Amino acid sequence: MCGIVAYVGNREAYPILIKGLKRLEYRGYDSSGVALINSGNLNLYKKQGKVIELEKFAEGKNISSTIGIGHTRWATHGPPNDKNAHPHYSGSEELAIIHNGIIENYASLKAELTQRGHSFTSDTDTEVLIHLIEDIQNNTKVELVEAVRIALNEVIGAYAIVILSKDDPNTMIAAKKSSPLVIGVGKDDDYFVASDATPIVEYTKDVVYLDDEQIAVIKKGDPLRMMDIKNQEVTPYIQELEVQLEAIEKGGYDHFMLKEIYEQPTSIKNSMRGRIDVNKGVVSLGGIRDYEQKIINANRIIIVACGTSWHAGLVGEYLFEDLTRIPVEVEYASEFRYRNPIINENDVVIAISQSGETADTLAAIKLAKDKGATIIGICNVVGSTISRETHCGSYTHAGPEIGVASTKAFTSQVTVLSLMALSIAHKKGTVSDSKYRQILAELDAIPTKVEEMLKSDSQITHISDLFKGATNFLYLGRGYNFPVALEGALKLKEISYIHAEGYPAAEMKHGPIALIDEEMPIVVIATKHGNYEKVVSNIEEVKARNGKIIAIVTEGDTEVKAIADHVIEVPATDDCLSPLLTSIPLQLLSYHIAVMRGCHVDQPRNLAKSVTVE
Repeated sequence: MCGIVAYVGNREAYPILIKGLKRLEYRGYDSSGVALINSGNLNLYKKQGKVIELEKFAEGKNISSTIGIGHTRWATHGPPNDKNAHPHYSGSEELAIIHNGIIENYASLKAELTQRGHSFTSDTDTEVLIHLIEDIQNNTKVELVEAVRIALNEVIGAYAIVILSKDDPNTMIAAKKSSPLVIGVGKDDDYFVASDATPIVEYTKDVVYLDDEQIAVIKKGDPLRMMDIKNQEVTPYIQELEVQLEAIEKGGYDHFMLKEIYEQPTSIKNSMRGRIDVNKGVVSLGGIRDYEQKIINANRIIIVACGTSWHAGLVGEYLFEDLTRIPVEVEYASEFRYRNPIINENDVVIAISQSGETADTLAAIKLAKDKGATIIGICNVVGSTISRETHCGSYTHAGPEIGVASTKAFTSQVTVLSLMALSIAHKKGTVSDSKYRQILAELDAIPTKVEEMLKSDSQITHISDLFKGATNFLYLGRGYNFPVALEGALKLKEISYIHAEGYPAAEMKHGPIALIDEEMPIVVIATKHGNYEKVVSNIEEVKARNGKIIAIVTEGDTEVKAIADHVIEVPATDDCLSPLLTSIPLQLLSYHIAVMRGCHVDQPRNLAKSVTVE
């Protein structure tokens, strides 16, 4: 969840760290800090709040250095305050550490270290780790990297760490397990370290992704040295970053979220690029080609994900069952891993994650893998852990998503799931050739239809203004659009802090109908296909109780328009692809309401983009 950035080389480190922290702030913004070595001193500057508060605090201080580490925090152990902000000193203040993850056995380690005379100034698990490293170094007289290796064999949990030593002002030590860490290899004998590529891409395209339980010794002017925690040497594998610098800038938009909503015609197109040929009637996903027969013969498909990706997985359930006739279960990864699930070698598990680093999803993958299942990954970030832990998979190619509330990630995931289901159905013979070609043509037309959908922005802004003061929202949908109702409610909760619930429309009268009154806005997805008449009946039930209806309808609809308070039209498409259109107005609705309420759209309170801790 937290953001890590570090630099060693010939340039001034502080500006690189601050710029990197601002780019990583979407990963956590409870507090931030830097550690710099200058004039023989290891200096820490840290402050509660956003990175701008750190900048103010550091004004006038000695920040000139060619080596440094920086951190922006999403609190796990200890409340957000100055003392719990990273970096943390060791007991002697000769070492400093930044950390993303959770050390699960920190309490027992802390008790043991306390008995040995250590005292702690924070409530964090991270401070315990750096004390442990120094304790090992002092008692065994080993080099720092060896002390780090020994310590990491004693800890239980997840970590991405970078360590500085006052005694070695040209070297950093980094390590990771279950939390992402990437090393940028510069052209001028310098190195960059970060949680993801966003702080690095400005300086170099050459990167090394650390695997779990790997340690890197990063020394200015020297080749990168790597090993694992069993002390086996590892040869660094340098890859080239695909992300472009302009992709992580706002590009004139007020917020990243709005930019990413408007990028969806392009991101959906990129998810399909090179994978479909409408004229030839071809769908080809090269990343799963070698495992297609496994999917075709699967007893069932299990989709594991969290948050927005879980909602995309629910759409995937409808797609695969409808088109391929393979049974599908969709599981919250956080629950799946703890309920002793029944998995066998004939099961296929599809793991979905925007970042490719979601801790619960990774744990679910490992569990399913151990039981012999075939694991397919769907993620956005090239080189991410999920892309390396799965047997095969497909990247969504949505481009960087900086806004904490996922938008283009959702539609890109649904696009890839649509391609997978359509490809398998065609090869399995469970969809007619005419239906296959019809869906393929509709899929190809989706980016243009999303562009049309975005022209409703001013109308949605007007509706948002009418309902920005509401305290509760209800979202209703059926079939393919039930998951969209859940996703729409989640978006509103995340960024506007309004309570919202998504329900299958038919379930409304089994409880939620008790909440409906003249103050309650109800968003109903009522497109022409998929139980249309039933949804119209549900709208009538709401109107009979004076609820305010905001309806998402197919262009040209007159029946719902006659009874709804507000209508937003979407272009017609096949029912199975409708989530790619109906989700767009719900994203815009939540965005505009949040802006009108004065909420921090890109960095909603208590949330972080990539959930890399349990």
